[in-house]
Amino acid sequence: MTRKQQVSGSYWLQTEPGGSPRPALAEDLTVDVAVIGGGVAGLSTAWELTRAGLGVAVLEADRIAAGVTGHTTAKVSALHTLVYDKLRRTRGAEGARLYARSQSEAIERAAGIVAELGIDCDWEERSAYTYVRDSGRVEELRAEARAAKEAGLPASFVTETGLPFPVAGAVKVTGQAQFHPRKYLLALADDLVAHGGRIHEYTRVTGLSEGEPCRMTTDAGVTVTAREVVVATHYPVFDRALLFTRLSPRRELVVAGTLPADRDPEGMYITPDENTRSVRTAPYGDGQRFLVVTGQHFTPGTGDVPALFEELTDWAAAHFPGVYVTHRWATQDNDPTDTVPMVGPLHPGARHTYVATGFGGWGLSGGMMAGRLLTALIRGEKCAWSGLYDPRRLGTAVREAPMFLKTQAKVARHFVGDRLRPAKSLEDLAPGEGAVVRAGGDRIAAYRDDDGELHAVSARCTHLGCLVNFNAAERSWDCPCHGSRFGIDGEILQGPALRPLKRRDG
Repeated sequence: MTRKQQVSGSYWLQTEPGGSPRPALAEDLTVDVAVIGGGVAGLSTAWELTRAGLGVAVLEADRIAAGVTGHTTAKVSALHTLVYDKLRRTRGAEGARLYARSQSEAIERAAGIVAELGIDCDWEERSAYTYVRDSGRVEELRAEARAAKEAGLPASFVTETGLPFPVAGAVKVTGQAQFHPRKYLLALADDLVAHGGRIHEYTRVTGLSEGEPCRMTTDAGVTVTAREVVVATHYPVFDRALLFTRLSPRRELVVAGTLPADRDPEGMYITPDENTRSVRTAPYGDGQRFLVVTGQHFTPGTGDVPALFEELTDWAAAHFPGVYVTHRWATQDNDPTDTVPMVGPLHPGARHTYVATGFGGWGLSGGMMAGRLLTALIRGEKCAWSGLYDPRRLGTAVREAPMFLKTQAKVARHFVGDRLRPAKSLEDLAPGEGAVVRAGGDRIAAYRDDDGELHAVSARCTHLGCLVNFNAAERSWDCPCHGSRFGIDGEILQGPALRPLKRRDG
């Protein structure tokens, strides 16, 4: 493979930048429903509610469809790696059927919206595959294929795929889809506004008071009053039910580039092996396709990220001869301790506040599903799968316990262990290097830029006080406990943190 200088940034954002920002909220506002977060879950919910005749405002801290949604692999599938056999065992056959039905109907809904609005978003129907190369895992795949089929998906076990290398076996589900997420969601946003909805970018909600009505405050001191509130910020920034104890943040890397069209594997693929490998292509033109490869997952704030990027790039080159890698970026997901996303009332006592989180890497179909489910709940309508996704669910407590304890043990190790690590001195920092250093009895997150200028901020995450670590590939400070991310000057890149890291003198 001839390597080109890689663009550090999402292909979806580069090819659909979104035009001028929508205005930040500058004055007090009263609406029927306030949706906090402008990703796929937030925009899908707001669009459904607006079409139902409610007055809706989307409040986004940055740009809509530019956070996690703007960095996705962009597969819209109900085949979520190896979920159905587990659901059959933990939630019963009916739980697995409800999961399959809810995800499949979300995909059908999105396809209908694409057709209704005439959205040019590269929507392509594809089969989805979960594959393994290890023959020792074939029975696991056969069990998953049976469970997925029993749940109602058009699933089968196969040994032949379009991949340019052999597999030991795969679960195949036909009739799934892939698309350009930004083109779809920006069109959804335009239609939402055309039907009376409001969208305010660069509007960070920092306070929430529940009641009748609910009131929110923004970082600009503006008050938003709403009868109902939806928290759709990926990782909930308002967490009255301590959902963060049931979520595990996971960061994954993406490398992408052009591939001759005659080498297109013509499907969407994922394997749980090799620290995850996910593969799909997108339209590109000139006899080429655009190959997107995702993998190398790790906890934010850990790992040698540049080396992980190199490993993923080498894998793409070795397995897809002719690929010309041009882009790289990273995405972040939250894995729920019991497999199923949490969509519904924000906490046990909630009457007018709702949450959508824990999509475990499948946020597109999950976010679309959440839009329909939350709209039904807010309108007082019944939804067959509301109990399955209810964040207040207690029946899974025993099943959650091992993963819950593992997640909390990992957080505790970082909270305590990271404070015991030897710290560098400021003098040791070379240009382009960042590290947590000791200064005046405290730990400081210090970065020396390429010109030698020092950028110093507090090393304590403003969410719950864990120490951040430097991500050399993305030049950011990442928290290993709950996934908050900050820029080199402390600005918030990703929640649940609501406040930036404080500046410090070097």
